[in-house]
Amino acid sequence: MGEIVPLPERVPTLRGAMESFFADKDLSANSRRAYHQTLDSLIADLAEDLPVDKLTGVKIKRILDKRWGEATPATWNARITALQSFVRYCRRNEWLRKDPMAAIDRKRVPRDQTKAIAYGDLDKLWSRPDIGLREKTLWKMLYETAARANEILSLNIEDLDLPRKRAVVIGKGGHREVVIWASGTARLLPRYFAGRRRGPVFVTNRRPNVVPADPDVCPDTGLGRLSYTRAWSAFKDASGGWTLHQLRHSSLTHLGEEGVSAILLQAKSRHQDPRTLARYAKPGIEAVAALTAEFDRGRRHRQ
Repeated sequence: MGEIVPLPERVPTLRGAMESFFADKDLSANSRRAYHQTLDSLIADLAEDLPVDKLTGVKIKRILDKRWGEATPATWNARITALQSFVRYCRRNEWLRKDPMAAIDRKRVPRDQTKAIAYGDLDKLWSRPDIGLREKTLWKMLYETAARANEILSLNIEDLDLPRKRAVVIGKGGHREVVIWASGTARLLPRYFAGRRRGPVFVTNRRPNVVPADPDVCPDTGLGRLSYTRAWSAFKDASGGWTLHQLRHSSLTHLGEEGVSAILLQAKSRHQDPRTLARYAKPGIEAVAALTAEFDRGRRHRQ
């Protein structure tokens, strides 16, 4: 008998590997959208029938430079994350023997020392008469809970414990965690609900053209769940460029400036690593300005 030669392993096409990747991955709607935007670029610039084992670092780097070479470091790094996740999946399935992402570096994101927004500026923003009730409620809730935007946007009315001003959110890693708000949010929520008792807390102003999944539709009004993209855009436009994450950052910074302990900051923020709290325990620019004014020897001498 002749020697038995094993059949070569079947390697899927780029399109096939991507479809398998998205079918296997349990991604949030926002992550799935971002990953699709990145991985679809591979098909657009290469070919959907390209065997996935022909994917090389040179090809990927060329696409990254062409499409996102002039983008911000944060955008560049987000594309790297999506590609690395896809490559790891392919390597686990033994479709790729070498890592084509090994020689592609992330970009350094400059630290923004002005991230925290002064409370007075926030108060002026959500007190403006041209700001709708939905936005005021969402922004106040994000600030008072110091929660991540996607956690609050994923809440349903049934998740809220209104008398105790708290709710259970699904945090990082899929953990169930409690967030607590204050009187500002407590006053606004019943007004915003306007009689709604179930379904998404934050909803669109009009019925969606494309019917979303049942959990993302208010059963009483037919309105869809407010997306992160729309919420982010509304806040950015109204504030002149601030981001939703700055509400969380500002809340924790202001608590740190009030002398709240690192232990309580960690409980409020729900960070796993206490070292992450260093940026919040550091006083913001307004606190530094107040300190400088208080100990202004020249001013005291003139008085």
